[in-house]
Amino acid sequence: MQAVERTVAGLGYDVVECERTGGGLLRVYIDRRAGQDYDTGPGDFILVEDCEKVTRQLQYVLEVEGCDYARLEVSSPGLDRPLHKPADYARFAGEQVDITLKLPFQGRKKWRGLLQAAEAPADQAAEPGAAPDAQAWQLLIDDGKQQQVLGFTLDEVREARLVPVVDFKGRARKAPAAAAPAAADNEQDSGGHKE
Repeated sequence: MQAVERTVAGLGYDVVECERTGGGLLRVYIDRRAGQDYDTGPGDFILVEDCEKVTRQLQYVLEVEGCDYARLEVSSPGLDRPLHKPADYARFAGEQVDITLKLPFQGRKKWRGLLQAAEAPADQAAEPGAAPDAQAWQLLIDDGKQQQVLGFTLDEVREARLVPVVDFKGRARKAPAAAAPAAADNEQDSGGHKE
């Protein structure tokens, strides 16, 4: 829906997904652009105020455009945000990602690892000012025994999503100052890795 894309982009947001479901529901998932300031509040994550702002504008535009829908739902893409465009991959490089390949590699389609831009081969000299290949990516996979690198292009991916990271530390009651070093020692003993 071009009217949705145009309107959301005009308000300074990105459309992550737009879908029509049974019963006339039009569902639009939006996200903030990295590094942009918003009048609805600080941060990188979509707020309720962002959804309200986009909903009001879309209702007006869709009525003017004569789009047929019964209900409009505007929301955040969630903690397991899908990655579709090269810009999504670039934005979330360095994050843990789950990808599902179209065809199996080593007998499986689903992989989880750290998303990285693939390094260009040394024999391919980049032209000055040219952007790196937006389609070449890799996952750094660490299963605890060994590290592997899975190279892929966006054409080979059926689905890619961020691995949800939920951190309840900010909501937990702070430990007394004397107990804090013991907690840090326990994290170091376990390698700082929590499941």
